[in-house]
Amino acid sequence: QVQLVESGGGLVQPGGSLRLSCTASGSWLNINTMDWYRQAPEKQRELVATRTSPGTTNYADSVKGRFTISRNSVKNTMYLQMNSLKPEDTAIYYCKMNIRRIDKGRVGNYDYWGQGTQVTVSS
Repeated sequence: QVQLVESGGGLVQPGGSLRLSCTASGSWLNINTMDWYRQAPEKQRELVATRTSPGTTNYADSVKGRFTISRNSVKNTMYLQMNSLKPEDTAIYYCKMNIRRIDKGRVGNYDYWGQGTQVTVSS
């Protein structure tokens, strides 16, 4: 099996920075894509940032220029560096990885989610 564990959330003042981490454990053939989502109260979960296996990144318009998604392959960890934070960035942040692995003798691609970490931007 694969597990994702997140860390790094917290309370920060507007204009501040936080770095979220998401570490994967288990066994797999390849990590295809890495994503960060967020869900604010009474809103739908939205995709914030994506990183594909070759290294291509994409961001929601609301975070472009402020957030950076990255990966440390040795540590099996992905990061979300968040700068110039705004109150509207307040949400629970979730990491997701699409992972290619062998399950019951078959090769397939599976989505795995982290447990979520709260980010609150407030003065």
